[in-house]
Amino acid sequence: MASTNPTSRFAALGEWFDYRAGGLTTWWNRHAAQYYAPKNFNVWYYFGSLAMFVLVNQIVTGIWLTMNYKPSAAEAFASVEYIMRDVQWGWLIRYLHSTGASAFFVVIYLHMFRAMLYGSYQKPRELVWLLGMLIFLVSMAEAFFGYVLPWGQMSYWGAQVITSLFGAIPFVGEPLVEFIRGDYLISDATLNRFFALHVVALPLVLLLLVYLHLMALHEVGSNNPDGVDIKKQMGPGKVPLDGIPFHPYYTVKDTFGVGFFLIIFAFIIFFEPTFGGWFLEHDNFTEANPLVTPEHIKPVWYFTPYYAMLRAIPNKLFGVVIMGAAVLILFLVPWLDRAPVRALRHRPFVAKAMLALFAVSFILLGWLGAVPPTEGKTLLAQILTFYYFAFFIAMPFWSRIGPFKPVPDRVTYGH
Repeated sequence: MASTNPTSRFAALGEWFDYRAGGLTTWWNRHAAQYYAPKNFNVWYYFGSLAMFVLVNQIVTGIWLTMNYKPSAAEAFASVEYIMRDVQWGWLIRYLHSTGASAFFVVIYLHMFRAMLYGSYQKPRELVWLLGMLIFLVSMAEAFFGYVLPWGQMSYWGAQVITSLFGAIPFVGEPLVEFIRGDYLISDATLNRFFALHVVALPLVLLLLVYLHLMALHEVGSNNPDGVDIKKQMGPGKVPLDGIPFHPYYTVKDTFGVGFFLIIFAFIIFFEPTFGGWFLEHDNFTEANPLVTPEHIKPVWYFTPYYAMLRAIPNKLFGVVIMGAAVLILFLVPWLDRAPVRALRHRPFVAKAMLALFAVSFILLGWLGAVPPTEGKTLLAQILTFYYFAFFIAMPFWSRIGPFKPVPDRVTYGH
């Protein structure tokens, strides 16, 4: 008589899959059940899984939005209004997506800062960092194209300003601007190509890069707050003494992190979805009008640090170069940092002060890029831009200044 035990049925189902797709079990064991991560992960290690969670939210809500959105200059704004007012739960899906874009960059910036705190870009994790930076770069492009789609005033004029920056490039500037826009001006053709890039092309690139990022990470192993290589202390069965299986221990921990994140996320969506104009500008609730220029044109908050650098430079071409270099210089961090230890907790006061000032300057640049410029604010932006680049250019020198604390042989649970 066949067994009616549910456990036996699941076991039989597992055997059925193993026989036909054994590689799936091997993949699961390598990247979850038998992937050993350090025991001492702290709250900073939530943001990687949160970034994946928000990315899934963006893809799912984006698919639902495309069911009612019309990528046409004549109908785009009205279709968004239709989603907000007439589609059942459309307002929620739209806010999940628009607020989710800001949430994505919040966790991405914190994830990057954690890597700088603990030297997660140092050998042998240079490729992990480079792939992460490519994710950041593609995410910026994805967010920009998506920002244009609602076809509000700030969407239109933001696209006008950003695309015109390419015109500063000598010789090829004007043809390049025309190619990006698909027309001489921001028009229906621009909206259509931005929609195609935002919905199809860039998400595919983004998902591929995320997969490669995770595979590269699992190849070399995760870093930890001590910067200790857990593979140096192996126990029976070649299992790291300071490691635990990612599943179920860290899947449970990440689930708790997602739950806490959702509480905050839901509070913002239901009570303050525009976040005072930071997540969704008030001008974007007005349909795009090429004949009416907004009083103050600014990008959404996650671009404002780089926009502040652009405005701080009087020369347009040099400003564009500085803005681009501010992102590209991040790719060089694994080779600029010459410290003999990874984690900041084992580094001297100089390194801690430099990183703290860098974080403060980046936040201030974000604020300066979001407010109307004045002579004093422009001067402050120039000083902060200088420090931003000095932080990286001088990193090979200040990162070697000691004394450094000894790195323990085993992971610790200190703060």
